[in-house]
Amino acid sequence: MSRRLLALIGAAVVMVIVALVALPRLRPGPAADGKGPAPGTAWGEPDLQGIWTADGEIPLQRPAKYADREFFTDEERAELDKQRAEAIGREADESRRTRGSEQDVGGAYNAAIFTTHKRMGRRTSMVVDPPNGRIPPLTPEAQKKRTAMREYQLALLQSTDLCKNKLPGCEGGTYGPPSPKRNEAPPYYVTVGAAGGGGAGGGAINRANNPEDRGLGERCMAAVLPDFGGNTGFYLQVVQSPGRVAIFYDTGQGQGWQRVIPVTDAPHLPSNVRQWWGDSRGRWDGKTLVVDVANFSPKSYFQGAQENLHLVERWTRLDANTIEYAVTIEDPTTWTRPWTVKQAFSRQSDEANRIYKEPRCHEGNYGMPALLAGARAQDRAFAEKRGPDPAKECTAGCGGFALGFADTGEDANPLSR
Repeated sequence: MSRRLLALIGAAVVMVIVALVALPRLRPGPAADGKGPAPGTAWGEPDLQGIWTADGEIPLQRPAKYADREFFTDEERAELDKQRAEAIGREADESRRTRGSEQDVGGAYNAAIFTTHKRMGRRTSMVVDPPNGRIPPLTPEAQKKRTAMREYQLALLQSTDLCKNKLPGCEGGTYGPPSPKRNEAPPYYVTVGAAGGGGAGGGAINRANNPEDRGLGERCMAAVLPDFGGNTGFYLQVVQSPGRVAIFYDTGQGQGWQRVIPVTDAPHLPSNVRQWWGDSRGRWDGKTLVVDVANFSPKSYFQGAQENLHLVERWTRLDANTIEYAVTIEDPTTWTRPWTVKQAFSRQSDEANRIYKEPRCHEGNYGMPALLAGARAQDRAFAEKRGPDPAKECTAGCGGFALGFADTGEDANPLSR
């Protein structure tokens, strides 16, 4: 194939991505201009019902280079969309990656095809408090825990090419022989990959001795509260009845989940009763549904917070086409102060978006058994001198073009460059 033909194909891919970035995933509802009063239910409550999604992509935290600026200019948004589309379009270019490498495999999917890319939103962060748009610092207790998990993760990676080649996923680590920690239990329950280490590419730790080694995502347990969506698609479907509000979260990749919020003045469940998404209690404050959420499980996980997480959500139907969601997040054992996130969701057409829910994740639930069986086959092959040492193979945190962007360079996410 000639270089000219390859260049033309690459240009076509970029043009398609630019077009995709400019389009929302779902079809807007009839009140697309947002005008019209917020409706009410037949029993006199504000009506939150419908299918909802965000129109633009907004980073959770404000990128450092935008400092105290709350909004992008229109010119900045257009330039960011262009840069993001070009980087994602180059992902499949043979000259940009080493085919068959651990970093290549760690990317999992071609982001231009298998993930969702919307235009940049106006806000520079979902975080609105603190005013700097940043998640507050971790407490010393939480930082100690994160550091311990990161050191354990690096120990399991130290004999791989990731550390040998000094790639970003091994930042803070060194190259050397397999660590004895590979045969030790993690210092804490494994949820997601330790922060600060290249992040994407495979599971949580570089080992597959049991399902718990692979983290929540690979175990089809990645649904989290609060849920701000991601690049594999996101929508909400709200259904109400007197005394109840039900929300279906489509978190992409088949990990949708159903939540039922009782609207009641009854107290929370006893503190010894812990649930994955906590215990929700709703009440109406004028046009706003206020939901207090407590009693999370010690195995729940949100940005480092677990059983001590406490949320106060506010769902407000602003007009015929818009819901504002605000949530104040606190955990005195994780962050030095509470913080607040806001999102706006647009109403989508019920008719055009007839949705058949099929939360699934792994096809036929064979993914995890196959992964563990493959790891045992590698162990046997190495013991019989028929294969490489599994401790020297990277299967988690390998980095690469995961989520459509490279770890560094011009193909990194332009928001983090």
